[in-house]
Amino acid sequence: MTARDAQAPFLPGATIGMVGGGQLGRMFALEARRMGYRLIVLDPGEDTPAAQFCDGHIRAPFEDLDACLELARRSDLVTLEWENADVATLREMERIVPVRPGPAVLEVAQHRVREKETARSLGVLTADFRPVRTRADLDEALREVGTPAILKTARMGYDGKGQATIRTAAEADAAWEAVAAQGDEFILEARVPFQMEVSVVCARSVNGETACFPVAENEHRNGILHLTRCPARIPAGAAEQALSVARTLAEGLGVIGLLAVEMFVDPQGRILMNEIAPRPHNSGHHTLEACGVSQFEQQLRAVCGLPLGSPALLRPAAMVNLMGEDAGTGLDRPGVVDALAVPETALHLYGKGSARPGRKMGHLTSLADDADTAAERAMRAWTAMAGGG
Repeated sequence: MTARDAQAPFLPGATIGMVGGGQLGRMFALEARRMGYRLIVLDPGEDTPAAQFCDGHIRAPFEDLDACLELARRSDLVTLEWENADVATLREMERIVPVRPGPAVLEVAQHRVREKETARSLGVLTADFRPVRTRADLDEALREVGTPAILKTARMGYDGKGQATIRTAAEADAAWEAVAAQGDEFILEARVPFQMEVSVVCARSVNGETACFPVAENEHRNGILHLTRCPARIPAGAAEQALSVARTLAEGLGVIGLLAVEMFVDPQGRILMNEIAPRPHNSGHHTLEACGVSQFEQQLRAVCGLPLGSPALLRPAAMVNLMGEDAGTGLDRPGVVDALAVPETALHLYGKGSARPGRKMGHLTSLADDADTAAERAMRAWTAMAGGG
């Protein structure tokens, strides 16, 4: 049997294995099924959002080697919707089948110190930071970085979890107590005064082709993304910087698939990288309605070695998350009638059977002639959904 050409495309009819079965996997599955691909998902959940649209569901923990190897054997290639998959297990899977993006990318994305050190080695600006392992390390880091600062776990933690703000040195004890039990490696980051947070989703294919979606502007509530508008309200020069940062990181890391890059725009208009995620991103959901290709189809194209689609913005857009406290599961909500009466508005529900505060249950996207009008429409639809229960 001859070896497969590493750059040969995986054509429709191929089976794609997906590590992770959440809403990102669900939206990927919908795009992949539309284009004729088969999917198998690995996820410990019983009725995960992605599994509802896949040809098979291997229900097992992400670190279950036997289950992961079964996924590899049943797939032509493997991709992921969750960057905290077990790297050692992915390396074993890679002996059987291409894994895109590869484990080496995840090793960087899963560790905040390594993430920022890598960015700086590629010439990308970040906030000042110091690695922290002990309480004494934290005091030393505070002397060097200053306050205000944020203490974060080096691994895991998302949507504001696993971190504590230190406004003055007197708050160091409380911050340490808040995060110390959540890991054994930490990072202290200077709190950046910034005009806004922006993000870019960049695709990179097997042959090194890259394509970036336009810069999006993000607003958070309680550490969780609430509203995204695109295009971001920043000067053209700052937008070019943000796109350049995303391309630099995608190329430097050798990503095959997507790389989402969260960044700050500081008061001087400089772009500072905050975090990366080698997968589709919440701030890219508007691409389903607003762009020449969605981020999920672009992920499919990239990992399968197909030509990348045009990420051009066809209409300004805004996306707002629907959380458990906003709309429950989204089912049987009378407010959906008023929400969908808002012009050029689309509703996406994720098929999660139970809701809780802080859990993402769906999103709304609105289009308009400009991003501000789109944001006003999205918020009007969100208010209708949230208030219609």
